[in-house]
Parts: sequence; structure tokens; C-alpha cells
Amino acid sequence: MQQLKWIWDYLKGRRAFFIIGLALTGITAGMRVINPMLARRIIDDVIVPRNVAPLISLLVAMMIVQLVRLGLRYLMVIMMEQSSTNVMTDIRSDMYKTVQWQDYRFLGRFPTGNLMTRMTQDLDMVRHTVAWVSWQFVDAAVLFISVFTFYLVINWQLALCLIAVTPFILYISRRFMKRLRPRFKLLRQKLTELGTVVTENIGGNRVVKAFAREEYEKDHFEKFNAEFRDTSCGNALIVAKYQPLLETASQSLIVVTMVVGGFFLIKGWMTSGEYMAFSSLTWALAQPMWMLGPLLADWERFSVAVKMIQEVNEAPKGISDLEDAAEITQRPAGVIEFKDVNFSINGKSILENISFTAAAGSTIGILGSTGSGKTSLVNILTRFYEPDSGEITLDGKDIRRYTLSSLRRHIGLAMQDVFLFSDSVKGNITYGRPELDEETVQRRAVQADTDSFVKEMGEGYETLVGERGVGLSGGQRQRIALARALAIEPAVLVLDDTTSAVDSETERYIQEQLKNLDFPCTKIIIAQRISSFRGADLILVMDRGRIIERGAHSELLSLRGFYHNIWSLQNNAGTGE
Repeated sequence: MQQLKWIWDYLKGRRAFFIIGLALTGITAGMRVINPMLARRIIDDVIVPRNVAPLISLLVAMMIVQLVRLGLRYLMVIMMEQSSTNVMTDIRSDMYKTVQWQDYRFLGRFPTGNLMTRMTQDLDMVRHTVAWVSWQFVDAAVLFISVFTFYLVINWQLALCLIAVTPFILYISRRFMKRLRPRFKLLRQKLTELGTVVTENIGGNRVVKAFAREEYEKDHFEKFNAEFRDTSCGNALIVAKYQPLLETASQSLIVVTMVVGGFFLIKGWMTSGEYMAFSSLTWALAQPMWMLGPLLADWERFSVAVKMIQEVNEAPKGISDLEDAAEITQRPAGVIEFKDVNFSINGKSILENISFTAAAGSTIGILGSTGSGKTSLVNILTRFYEPDSGEITLDGKDIRRYTLSSLRRHIGLAMQDVFLFSDSVKGNITYGRPELDEETVQRRAVQADTDSFVKEMGEGYETLVGERGVGLSGGQRQRIALARALAIEPAVLVLDDTTSAVDSETERYIQEQLKNLDFPCTKIIIAQRISSFRGADLILVMDRGRIIERGAHSELLSLRGFYHNIWSLQNNAGTGE
């Protein structure tokens, strides 16, 4: 019942439309009894007494009833389809909004393939239930009640003989539901696993090809595909086992009608017209019983689908605006301070006692081995994650006191793992500020050394970039991402290994451009190469989540510690100081 209440809430604003559709379903189902009633009169009042006088009027009445019923059924289908489509659209919008405002922990819990299955197949099952299962249930129920009532009026003894089959059908249906419920949950799980495998394989297609693992991936896919097939076939076998029992029980009504009705007719306890009416409507009594199996199966699928969708929609927001959070109305100066920040994931410590201050307009370099917590530090600054303790301030105010959207609008972020949209080069650069003019776009592209290769493309800045930047080199993707970050003219610019895929000459050019930006900006540069933040005001050396060294370049060299060792190795490799 909770599932029905959930759907009812989403029908708000269009409930009258939906109820009218169900009402039309009931009316058209009840109208199916009218023509057999008229046919009964044709036999008893026209054929048997050979009185043709009422024949034309009865035939016209039957034709009108049929046309009216078909017209109402057409309106009903339109109303039910519109109601179901609108409900599906609203639910999908809520799911998408939920995903947009979730943090990284949520995305770890719900992989891409999992979410795609929930937002497509599960939603389609909801639409199918609202549009078809609901009206089929009402149609079957009203048809059964109206036919049974008609039978009672004509010959209640024969009607009771027919209804005696019902308890057997209800017993079979109960067993049917009990067997199917866990099986549909298992099938849904296998479908999700299959979707995740397909999504990951498509996203990592280059890696698959680079390591020549096509055959392995085929076998890997076949494993999950076979599990889904076996589970689906198992469900089909259960349906195949119970469906014949339901059909046999429902079709037994025909036998009862022929035997008992024939006996009543011979005894003169019912007229030929009444017998014909019983015979012509036996299907109408049997069909609801026969449909009980498929309807129950659809209901179980719907229940599982709703639970999957609710898991997403009702997932607690990991990070959201505080009630007293304020918009950043003026451009921040860019003073950043970390105060004893600690952060962990799943009980594993990632950052410990991180404290430092970045003055407005300064450049902070962060160096450290892989897994030292450099990127996690950036993720906390942008509030992709929340620290366990400590405080991070922007211009002296805790960043949690700002709204998420206004905070992130003033932080330009360019990561090593670049994601580009299937849009033009200009569209990717202006993603954060779609209103930028051509001159500004080109200026930011020049600063990121993007202009040099974009001009060589066939359509320049209007050249379409393939999905995730396919067709571009790693360095080209990184430079477009840097131009995108510069385009919003942020108060804080974060570069996380942004120049790792470019050559030394290009890196040196970009560094010169960053020193001479035409807007004030505090820069945080994370890199493995010391040359990436040459001339930084403050350099932080991290290891295992801690800051183990800090200071300017010359100060760190004089310590002859971790930083000096890295510099020595890189300097000997010819990277220079």
C-alpha cells in the first residue's frame, strides 16, 4: 500500500484526470454486459417467437452501445497514458535533482550502471503500472462484478455454480505471489549488475583495447549475462508452472456453463436467450481470473521497482546548504585558511591536522606521493566531502556558511582526470559562464594555450568534441579544462595535476600566463613535478595525510628532507629547478 500512496503523491495536480480515466475504465467494462443483455432479448423476443418488430431497434441499440464504449475507451487510454507519462517525468526529475546534489559517497554507493537502470527500466515499470496495470485491474474487477451481478439476476443458481471455482483460483494466486516476490528482487539485482558491467566497459573502452582484454571482457560480460538469463528463465518457469493452473481453473467455467447450463435449459429452468447470455459472457467471468496471474507478476515487478527508485530519492543528502547559509554577493578576496582539518573515509584516515593559510592572490604549491591526500584536500575545499573536524574559511568565514552554488562559482577547478562534454570547444570552455563573448573565450583559451591547437581544427571553436574528449590528446583535454576554469574568473583557482600531460615548454608558457592573469586570483597548484609551481609563495609537502614540510622553495631545499630528495631526482632527470 505504501507504493500506491507514493504514486498518489506524484499524481498531485492531475489526480482528477487519472480518476476520470479509471472511471471511464469501469464504465466501459460495465457496458460489456449491455450487448449480451440485448442479444438475450433478440433470442427470447425475436427469434423464438418469430417477432421481427423489435429487431431493428435492438440492433441499432447494440451498435450505439459498441460505438460509445469504444469512444470512451479511446479517451480513457489517452488519460491514462498522459497521467503515467507525467508521473514518470516528475519522478525522473526528482531522481536527477537528487543525484545532482549528492556528494561523492552517494556515487560510490550507486554506480552509473545502477543509476541508469533505476532511471530507465524501473521508471518504465512504474509508468506501465500507472498506465496499464491500474486500468487492467479496474477493468477486470468491474467486469467480474457486473457479469456476476448479471448472472445473479438471470439465474442465481447457475451463477453460484460458476463462482464456486473462485477459491481455487485465489489459492493458486497466493502461492504464485509467494514464489515470485523473492525471484523478482533477485532478477532486479542481476539486471543492475549487468548494467554496471556494460557501463563500465563502455567508459573504459580505451583501457580494454590498450591491454587487449576484449576476450576477457566478453567472458566477463557473458558471466553476468548468463546469470541474468538463468534468473529470468527461472521466473518464466514459475509463471509457466502456475499460469496453466490459473487458465485451467478459469476455463473450467466454460465446462460448468455447458454442463450445468445445459441441464437447466433441458429442465426449462432457463430460456435459450438466458443460456446464450451465460455462454457469451463466460469469457468475461474467466478473463479476470486468468489475468490475475500476469497482474500479480506485474505488481511484484512494480513493488521492486518502486523500492529501487525510493532508495535514490530518499537517500539522505550528504552535503547540503545550512539553514543560515548565505550567498556570496561580492567577489571574495580569496583568503583561504585550513584549521586543524581531519578527514576520513569509511573509517580510514585521509587527512590529519591540516592547517595552513593562503593569502589573497598568493600561489600555494602542494607536493606529495600518490595517496598522500592532495586531491582530498581540494575535494574538501570545494565541499565535495565534509571534514570530520576542523574548519576551512574563505575570507575569514567558514565555507559551510556559504551556499554550495555560490561557493563553487568562485572556485575554478581543473583536474588531471578531465571530463569534456559532447559539445563544441567553445561550449566546453563556457560551461560555467555560457554568456561569455567570443573575445573573452579566445583570451582564456590563449592563457591556457588552447587557442594554438583549436585554430587548426576544421571549425575552430565550434568544432564538436566527442564524448569525454575522444579524439583529443591528454594535454589538449587538460588545456581545455584549464580554459574552462579560467573562464569563470574565479577568486580561487585549483589546478590538480592539470599540466601533467603537457610538455615542459607548454607548461612554462601556462605558468607565465597564470602569473599575469587579468583578474585577482589565489592559486592552489597540486603537482608531482616541482617545476609546476616554480615561484610559489608557499609549498606544502604531504605524506600519508599530513603536512610534513612547508615553506618557500629555497627554505625547503635547505631542510634537505623529502622535498630536497624529490627536487634532486627531478633535477638530475633534467627537469630543472
